[in-house]
Amino acid sequence: MKILVTGANGYLGSGIVKAILDSGNEVIATDLNIDNIDSRAKKVMCNLFEVEDPFEYFGKPDVLCHLAWRDGFVHYSKAHIDDLPFHFEFIKNMIESGCSHIAVMGSMHEIGFFEGSINENTPCHPTTPYGIGKNALRDLTEMLCNQYNCVFQWMRGFYIVGNVKYGSSIFSKISASVEEGKKVFPFTLGQNQYDFIDYEDFCVDVAAVVGQSQEQGIINICSGRPEKLADRVERFIKENNYNISLQYGVFPDRPYDSKAIWGDSSKIEKIMRLSRENV
Repeated sequence: MKILVTGANGYLGSGIVKAILDSGNEVIATDLNIDNIDSRAKKVMCNLFEVEDPFEYFGKPDVLCHLAWRDGFVHYSKAHIDDLPFHFEFIKNMIESGCSHIAVMGSMHEIGFFEGSINENTPCHPTTPYGIGKNALRDLTEMLCNQYNCVFQWMRGFYIVGNVKYGSSIFSKISASVEEGKKVFPFTLGQNQYDFIDYEDFCVDVAAVVGQSQEQGIINICSGRPEKLADRVERFIKENNYNISLQYGVFPDRPYDSKAIWGDSSKIEKIMRLSRENV
């Protein structure tokens, strides 16, 4: 299949493009910059929101894998609300012009404060502009896909562990601190429990989701189990042989973060089983 990946130059996008290519599908990769994109992809540098007929412009892709999103780690940024109409119009234009398979990257922050396992039926009560913006786009995208009888996949991301230093996650910040020669990393108490998934596994999972249409709706891209933040970060430091220690209790936990939250992984596990059977 020919898969259009937006936000392809970002932390997630660059790995997802590679995983899709490795799965045997063709990729049209687009972003404002294209420096980090796999050379096997067809690269298109542009502003998505300025393209009049994106379906035609990007070569009539079979699948839209929409990752583009500004300020993903700045949860109170105005961009999450300001950009929402542009994301909606872009997806709407793609569908109306002929794209019949829409997969969009979501976030567990759509849920809001919740404790326990999240599945596709868990009610959403987001508490930040980031969560509110993502949740609204999910509803709008599902509405469009229902109207035009398109494949609808909402890939709900959880906590991704990777040592790419230019990312904005705590793991990227630790990697950047190590490169700068720092020996101590200021930290929270780290007692909250989250669903962590390794970067490479996350990218392979997304590639498998967009490469099939049998499983649709909300799909959690997750491990399916909770782990204390402190334990995962300590393990991350050990896995990468970093000479740095955590300084516990410097920062408070964010008030909108749940004490224990993880995803129901049954749908992604089914997709991955089907993917392995088809190899």
